[in-house]
Amino acid sequence: MNGTMAASSNRIMLGPLVAAIDQGTSSTRFLVFNAKTAELLSHHQVEIKQSFPKEGWVEEDPKEILQSVYECMDRTCEKLTQLNIDISNIKAVGVTNQRETTIVWDKDTGEPLYNAIVWLDLRTQSTVERLINKTPGRNKNHLKHKTGLPISTYFSAVKLRWLMDNVEKVHEAVLSHRAMFGTVDSWLIWCLTGGKKGGVHCTDVTNASRTMLFNIHTMDWDPELCKYFDIPMEILPKVRSSSEIYGLMKSGPLTGIPISGCLGDQSAALVGQMCFKDGQAKNTYGTGCFLLKNVGTKPVMSDHGLLTTVAYKLGRDKPACYALEGSVAIAGAVVRWLKDNLGIIQTSTELEQLAADVGTSYGCYFVPAFSGLYAPYWEPSARGIICGLTQFTNRSHLAFAALEAVCFQTREILDAMNQDSGIHLSQLQVDGGMTSNRLLMQLQADILCIPVVKPSMPETTALGAAMAAGAAEGVSVWSLNPEDLTEVTSERFEPQINPEESELRYARWKKAVQRAMNWETTEPVSNGNEETSIFSSVPLGFYILGSMFMLIGAKYIAAGQK
Repeated sequence: MNGTMAASSNRIMLGPLVAAIDQGTSSTRFLVFNAKTAELLSHHQVEIKQSFPKEGWVEEDPKEILQSVYECMDRTCEKLTQLNIDISNIKAVGVTNQRETTIVWDKDTGEPLYNAIVWLDLRTQSTVERLINKTPGRNKNHLKHKTGLPISTYFSAVKLRWLMDNVEKVHEAVLSHRAMFGTVDSWLIWCLTGGKKGGVHCTDVTNASRTMLFNIHTMDWDPELCKYFDIPMEILPKVRSSSEIYGLMKSGPLTGIPISGCLGDQSAALVGQMCFKDGQAKNTYGTGCFLLKNVGTKPVMSDHGLLTTVAYKLGRDKPACYALEGSVAIAGAVVRWLKDNLGIIQTSTELEQLAADVGTSYGCYFVPAFSGLYAPYWEPSARGIICGLTQFTNRSHLAFAALEAVCFQTREILDAMNQDSGIHLSQLQVDGGMTSNRLLMQLQADILCIPVVKPSMPETTALGAAMAAGAAEGVSVWSLNPEDLTEVTSERFEPQINPEESELRYARWKKAVQRAMNWETTEPVSNGNEETSIFSSVPLGFYILGSMFMLIGAKYIAAGQK
């Protein structure tokens, strides 16, 4: 008991603390860090409900998202008080969020005008096809020179366009100048800084760079891009750096504390992994899987299906840094699918045990293209496929194949990244919820044929947001100077299989990916040689079959007359 009391009284002298709101696709968290040691002191997590109103549609309730933030904040502050830590030591709050997810709300009432359309959502496929068809040469990369992105269902502009075209409330609010658009960061910051009573409508450069309305060279909204998507610029938030005071908290236990950091989740993880040097990279395993490589202060365009995105801009007067990004739509989401849709497992940890029981997929390959394929293919018509099944295949093999799928998708992105930069990564830094799966980490090292390095404190996304908030001008409790950054303890997974076996499995995976392509398509049925079968035309088929029968009949008649 005395030891506990002593520990508690020591903790009172912690010095400045910084908090982070980490609003992800499947959950919201609030975490508090020691600004001097980067130690995580306390946190709370709340699951977020996703709804799937139609096939391919993914939505979340913006009010539930906001409520979850308040709940996490309150509960974490209670936990800190129980630990005898004074919450008045929290000097700043950072925000990190699921990117691209699109919300439109009424600035007069503060009410959302529709559910948040989640980044994974596919309802905009016809909008995307229409936009691509009006580009010269039907080129999905038509806007890439400005945005760094292909025209895809993934990004916010097409979701916003869909809302304006299909939701009467949104259409009316835009016409009557009441509409506000934002990604999740903008919605949260606006609400937390006062909402309809003077809330700050802003976003940061990293989130803005995922909308397709932002010019990554001028670092601002682009009038031509807005005209292309026919989106009025007045509904857009003001673009700010990733580290500056945006406004003060207006309610809850942290009233009066500045919100001074904002980064899209993948950028936040890059900062939290301290990838500040050109060439450093990290891979985050969450709902999706995102590999980002810092390319410095000049944007690098990919020739191999990667995105060019803003990595961070840590201060108003600081330069922006860019990253090459490989995005995979389905990583942790495959675990959720096996649990909720198929009922193969009851918990996420069960997946690792099932897969470990067999130690192989026994030739079964699982391409989880539930939302089409993202990098490096950008193929929205692909769909999920499980192949290589035999009577011997069981749920354990499927569990193993699901884990392998995450690793193979990462390998495809890493290959593209190595081709783009010409410099091969010698190891991969990893983070995110799925990294607690040790079998997955070992599989990843085996499939990449390079070591995988996992920090012992896995909350690097929240840490990145806290670092940006604590380092902001006017807060300045967290130094980002290289000599002041704390050394991170980590665990290393070395490859344990020979490269030949790894290559063989990867080649099989590539074959499975080809099978998943062009599934959801309106094109005529192909006969497998990429040539359309003449029999797919019914009248032509009848004509050819009829001609064949007449020829055969004529032959028999001629033979009978001989």
